[in-house]
Amino acid sequence: MSPASPPAKFTLRQYLETFAIGGVGGMIFGLSGLPAGWLSGSMLFVAVAALSGRRTAFPHWLARAIFIIIGISLGAVASPETLRGIAAWPLSIATLGVSIILATIASTVYLQRVHRWDLMSAYLASVPGLLTQVLIMVTQTHADARGVIIVQIVRIVILAIGVPLGIGMLGLAGSPPPHVVINFQDSIFELLILVIPSVAGAFALHALRFPAGWLFGAMIVSVVLHGAGIVSIGLPWWVVAAAMCGLGTLNGTRFGNTTIRQLLDYLAASVGSFIVGAVTASIFVVGLVWFLRLHPADLVVSFAPGGLDVMMILALALHLDPVFVGAHHLARFLLISVSLPVAIRAIRRRMPPPDSI
Repeated sequence: MSPASPPAKFTLRQYLETFAIGGVGGMIFGLSGLPAGWLSGSMLFVAVAALSGRRTAFPHWLARAIFIIIGISLGAVASPETLRGIAAWPLSIATLGVSIILATIASTVYLQRVHRWDLMSAYLASVPGLLTQVLIMVTQTHADARGVIIVQIVRIVILAIGVPLGIGMLGLAGSPPPHVVINFQDSIFELLILVIPSVAGAFALHALRFPAGWLFGAMIVSVVLHGAGIVSIGLPWWVVAAAMCGLGTLNGTRFGNTTIRQLLDYLAASVGSFIVGAVTASIFVVGLVWFLRLHPADLVVSFAPGGLDVMMILALALHLDPVFVGAHHLARFLLISVSLPVAIRAIRRRMPPPDSI
């Protein structure tokens, strides 16, 4: 086996070019008034650039700063009234757990029966919403790594672009809050009370290896401060828009080193797997809307099998309930994190050794 290649090094010019491409895409979509336009536009433009052969890159330190900004912003749109609604959530979270299990099974069976994938590859490609953990598992198994990665990334792109557009066209997006206008003479102290503890919370949860700790650490502190009425201030809208654009740019770079031919080879499997999982989850969403009278858009984003960061920022961009969405996606993380290694071991026992004939 050949030694692992060293990590890719990027130049300042490549970083700036990536930022420019993502910024242009975000501005075009965002200023056009498209739902979550700053996010979806930057992601689409950078993904196209990466697929066309441009070397796109995004620094880790900037991604962490973006997650903290987004976390603070998500917490800022929470309210004491929103927190009091948590009494109805256990039932929807339990329903989410059942939905995840059935959607994963349905997608796995689809990839096996229709596209003739092996069980391990089909299962890892079908796991909803935990891209990082899945990619780690791929390196420790004999799954079709390229297929799993492409199916997972295509699912993220479809969700990040299709969900907000669909919710917007159906008129289900929430009402945007007024832009924050900060009077620094009166509000600088309150802003510091918000930002400093939120940043500290982000560092603390990251140090504890909490899932998406940079995001959830800042969000949890911000939710507590706003939910308790300690602060009422939020970040300016243009700061949040820039963070959304940065997140889209970051996700777009994941398409690097993927040729068009490779992408097309797996496109049918990706779309088919997404449809099977989405239809399964939609049945439960419709049931919850019918029986519990919950907001349809909140449930759609909460049940959508996207990554933690992308789906949480969609809640902000679509003016939904970020605490509701965050609770459901955190429950998704815990369920899959516990079940994933158990399922991998069970699948390995069912499959023959890789060198056997």
